[in-house]
Amino acid sequence: MMRWFDNLRSKSEVGTIGAALVLFLGFTFLTDSFFTAYNLFNVGRNLSVYVFIALGQAIVMVVGGMNLSLGAIGGLATITAGMLMQNLSWDPVSASAAAIAVGIFTGWINGFVITKTKLNSFIVTLATSFIFTGLVMGISKGYPMTKLPESFNILGQGNFLGVPNLVLLLVVTLLIVWYFFRFTVTGRHLLATGGNLSAARLSGIKTDKMIVLANMLSGAFAAITALLWISRMASAQPATGGNWMIISFAVAVIGGTSLTGGSISAVGLFFGGLIMVLIKNGLILMQVDTYFEQTFLGMIILLAVLLGQTKELKSRRKPRTIEKDLGRKV
Repeated sequence: MMRWFDNLRSKSEVGTIGAALVLFLGFTFLTDSFFTAYNLFNVGRNLSVYVFIALGQAIVMVVGGMNLSLGAIGGLATITAGMLMQNLSWDPVSASAAAIAVGIFTGWINGFVITKTKLNSFIVTLATSFIFTGLVMGISKGYPMTKLPESFNILGQGNFLGVPNLVLLLVVTLLIVWYFFRFTVTGRHLLATGGNLSAARLSGIKTDKMIVLANMLSGAFAAITALLWISRMASAQPATGGNWMIISFAVAVIGGTSLTGGSISAVGLFFGGLIMVLIKNGLILMQVDTYFEQTFLGMIILLAVLLGQTKELKSRRKPRTIEKDLGRKV
C-alpha cells in the first residue's frame, strides 16, 4: 500500500489533477451556475480546443524545441478550409484534408530550416509566424468565410448522449498520443531526442528527422484544431490562432511537459487544459474583473515552471543513460 502511494505521489500529474479537482469543487460551491448541464457542456468544448492547441506545442517541446508559429499555421489552415468550401464548393472531407496537408507542410518548413541552419527554434518559428500570418491576411483580406456546409458543424456543435463530440474526439486522440509515446519506436525516439540529444545521436537515432517529424506533427495538430474551431463557430475567421501561443505553452507546462524536452503526459495535458478552462469560466461566473484573469494564469504558469525546474534539477543528480531516456514514461 505504501509503495503504491509513493508511486502515485511521484507522478507529475498528481499535482495537476489535484489542482483541477480543487478548482472544480470550489467553483461548484461558490457559484450556482457552474455545475449546470449548459455550462459543463461549454467547459468540455473549450477544454477540447485548449488541449488540441497544447498538443501542437507539446509535441515540439518533447524534442526540446518550441513553435511560435503554431497560431499562424492554424490561421493558414483555417482560411484554406474556408476558401475551399465557400469559394470552390469542396466537400468538408476534402477541404479538411487539404487544410491538414497545409499544416503538415508548414510544420515541415519549420523543421527543415531548424535542422539545416541549426538556428534556435525560437528564432525560426518567430520568423515563420510573421510569414504565415502575412499569407493569411494577404489571401483572405481579413474577411471571414461563413458560407460553409452545415454538415461541417456537427463535430464542433453536436453531442453524443449529452457529451460534446469534441470531448469524445479529445479522449480518443489522447489515448493515441499516450500509446504512441509509450509503445512505439518512433515515439520513444522522439522522447530520447529531447531527453539527451547527444546520447540519442550516439545510439543511432536520426535526431534531425525526429525534430522535423515533431514540427510536422505540430503543424498537423494546429490544422486539426483550426478545423475543430471552424466547426464549432460555423465560420472560418482569419484571426484564428491569434491567442494560441499563451494557451499552448500554459496548458503544456501546467500539464507537465518539460521545457527542456524528453517528457510528455497525456493525462497531464487533459488536466492542464481543464485548469485553464476552469479559471477562465469560474472567474467569469464569479463576475471577477476579467483583467485579473491574466494575473491568475501567470501565477499558475510560473508555479508550474518552478516545480518543473525543481524536478529537473533532482533528475540531473541521478546518472542517466540512453536506455533511461528511451524509457521515459508518458
